[in-house]
Amino acid sequence: MLAALIAGAVVAPISAAAAHPEIPAPAPAHIATLTPTTLDSAYAANRANAAEASRMAAAHGDRSRAAAVRSMADPSRHFLTFDARGPGRAAEVFGDLAKADHVAVLVPGSDTSLDTYDRFRAGAVALHQRLGRRVGPRTAVIAWLGYDTPGTISPDVLTTDLAKEAAPELRDFIGELRRVNGQARLTLLCHSYGTVVGARAASGLDISDLVLIGSPGTGVDSAAGLHTKARVWAGRGGDDWIADVPHTRADLFGTTVGFGTDPVSPAFGARVFAAGDGGHSDYLKPGSVSLANLARIVLGETSEMTHG
Repeated sequence: MLAALIAGAVVAPISAAAAHPEIPAPAPAHIATLTPTTLDSAYAANRANAAEASRMAAAHGDRSRAAAVRSMADPSRHFLTFDARGPGRAAEVFGDLAKADHVAVLVPGSDTSLDTYDRFRAGAVALHQRLGRRVGPRTAVIAWLGYDTPGTISPDVLTTDLAKEAAPELRDFIGELRRVNGQARLTLLCHSYGTVVGARAASGLDISDLVLIGSPGTGVDSAAGLHTKARVWAGRGGDDWIADVPHTRADLFGTTVGFGTDPVSPAFGARVFAAGDGGHSDYLKPGSVSLANLARIVLGETSEMTHG
């Protein structure tokens, strides 16, 4: 772990500078308080902001960012929030949020930004399609890129510091969703470092289920330590390298490194579900065991679950 921290301290500043150059972008659009009647205007304002961000990136000479953001301005896209500054932030909706009976919010892990957003989005699309096949149109999925994710090779990925900063943002976002739709069954699905974020935000969240997938640990020793009334689930694919991460915490040069108890272990106390044989990025892969079980959790059909 010490070796990883040292390597990260050397590599991270170089990789971060390469991944997130100072690309000019507009300030986020001013959005009125989200309600069912203001959703369409919010979507339109964020698409317009994405179009302007694309023009600014192109003028700056960054064709990759310009192309990535240009696609987000398409009339078919629905963003509750959008900010193209730096690595970028966004919250994209799939489905009719105001009328949905079941809503799933996805929280990503490391190395997720506007430049890599499509892979995160693909998982949200796959889950929404799976839910739609089971119960029809009254479901919604939200891809929430609402924080600055750590680099996989960086000191940040070994501590809870970024999660502490992200947790209030996630709590506020869930509160906004409840103003739009106060009746839906709401599930929070967190992946990798996103499970650390979800764990920090869990206390007091108005959600039915908290799902931890591919988790390095949460920063607490047990599910009870999350102080949530939600049911806590955990799953890990058979080929997920996260299983080899030391599930411990230690003080190193005045910094707490590591996240403690493995969430799929009996000691943690979560409800463990079968996640198949997939790798770290395969949990929302179409046709996978994990996707099927995640859809069951979102729909509350847990009597049909297959367990790990």
